[in-house]
Amino acid sequence: MPIQVDITKAKAITKDRLRADRKPLLEAQDILFMKAQEAGTSTSAIVAEKQRLRDITNQVDSMTTTDELKAAKVEA
Repeated sequence: MPIQVDITKAKAITKDRLRADRKPLLEAQDILFMKAQEAGTSTSAIVAEKQRLRDITNQVDSMTTTDELKAAKVEA
């Protein structure tokens, strides 16, 4: 009997993995943001990058196979 994969649970696990992977990247952007604010320079590119990182987990919702889930990654 083949092993049945609960795709809903697999998606949740994938999202947790992606969140862990993006955490140091978001923290680095937070530092850049604070430095930019202190220097009075534009933060728009930093804000856009932070949003891109936050949106990474959205891709998981449309995935339908475990291979897609395994291939999902955070691009630095």
